[in-house]
Amino acid sequence: MTELQRRTIEALQREPTLDAIAFEDRWYDWGEMAHVANGVGAALAASGIDPCAPVAFIPRNRPASFAALLGLIAQGRTIQMIYAFQSPAGIAAAIARTEPAAIVAHREDFTSEVCEALARAGIAAVALEAMAASPLAGFKRAGAARSRIANGEPRIDILTSGTTGPPKQFGISYTLIEQHFLSSPLTARQGEGPQSLPPFLLYFPLGNISGLYSTLPMLIRGQRVVLLERFSISAWRDYVVRYRPTHSGLPPSCVQLVLDQNLPREDLASIRFLGVGAAPLDANVQKAFEDRYGIPILLSYGATEFAGPVAAMTPELHAGWGRSKIGTVGRAMPGARLRIVDPDSGAELPPGIEGVLEVVSPRIGPEWIRTSDIAMIDGDGFLFHRGRADGAIMRGGFKILPEPVERALMLHPAVSEAIVVGIPDRRLGEVPVAAVRLKPGEVAPTTDTLESHVRQHVLATHVPARWLFCADLPRTPSLKLDRPAVARLFQAMPG
Repeated sequence: MTELQRRTIEALQREPTLDAIAFEDRWYDWGEMAHVANGVGAALAASGIDPCAPVAFIPRNRPASFAALLGLIAQGRTIQMIYAFQSPAGIAAAIARTEPAAIVAHREDFTSEVCEALARAGIAAVALEAMAASPLAGFKRAGAARSRIANGEPRIDILTSGTTGPPKQFGISYTLIEQHFLSSPLTARQGEGPQSLPPFLLYFPLGNISGLYSTLPMLIRGQRVVLLERFSISAWRDYVVRYRPTHSGLPPSCVQLVLDQNLPREDLASIRFLGVGAAPLDANVQKAFEDRYGIPILLSYGATEFAGPVAAMTPELHAGWGRSKIGTVGRAMPGARLRIVDPDSGAELPPGIEGVLEVVSPRIGPEWIRTSDIAMIDGDGFLFHRGRADGAIMRGGFKILPEPVERALMLHPAVSEAIVVGIPDRRLGEVPVAAVRLKPGEVAPTTDTLESHVRQHVLATHVPARWLFCADLPRTPSLKLDRPAVARLFQAMPG
């Protein structure tokens, strides 16, 4: 039995009347969590699958999913995450790719397409409904899939964010989770007496690295949590005003939303530091937020391939360097190594020069991992994330990075958020296009006005060829801007 499995079993034996999860104005206790976890375990045991068989899991940000995750870990299962935020056909295709022996999902996700995929492969199914778990009628026992076995130590196959393409699975072992998640700075600073602390806010999808990294330590330690099925600024504000946490976090794309809604300074008065990660944050937005609210933003940098963050701005670093390092994602975390290399030769570049970032993550091993990120490390060892190298747009031989164009658009007084992507062009091969979200109450500027504005900051070749104004921009389940979805919007437009 792994240490993670042992600690999870102990968590499920916690005093049943203790509060566990607040969801939609109701507290769910540990007795209810254990009931769901035990139901999942019993249904899988009765399904006839091997004790080492992999189980696909389609979580939603609901208490039953969190309890089911604990139940799967308590059994020592290899868990294959599948996003619920896709079409039934997409879920069915993901099941075919992962080839599990059984599947656990909310009842609404067992559509006809999904059930057909289960029947073809002989996969058993467990349905979550309210705070209960039971075998799905017609799929109580596995057929052809029952003999499938996961090799090696139990693991959780989490999903990438899908920012630049379909989500991919990445396996993280139980040992890695116990050693690097449960002893992470996130949980180390929580202190003693988890039931007496303000609850921790959870909103990232459970299937990806951010969701797993923030969720498991809280549940296993017994820290109360407030769970959002879908993030919103109003729900975040309500949480902050009600519970007055000293630390909180926001997705990078939502920092500007706080500014747009002009939340009263007193609403955020309890927060001493705001953690922001999972995607770049425009330095001007960071500066505007810190100026308005007096709350330092602590950026971090990580990826699924690193099994979590590898660089972070800490309160101590912010106190020492302050605004002189605005926009940095901090220094390398203990055990991590960072370097910038020339994208063509692979030679390490000196401080202050932009190139491709390479990382050694202590969670993964001693090898350098080549990223698709453009970055710079300054003379003081601070990392600055500049954008993605693989997002380059080739316009008739000119290489265009979306991020400088996006930063230029963000300087326009009417623009709250912008995303630039490339779409096919018969003459030039590819051209940049821009989708824009305006600040509340602003009248949409003409495209000529925006083009003129962008020309003041970037080369003429970088000016978007087409424009789209959106009430909200497409996002991945991780709340990152969804570049493939934006490209599809433009490709569906006439002309």
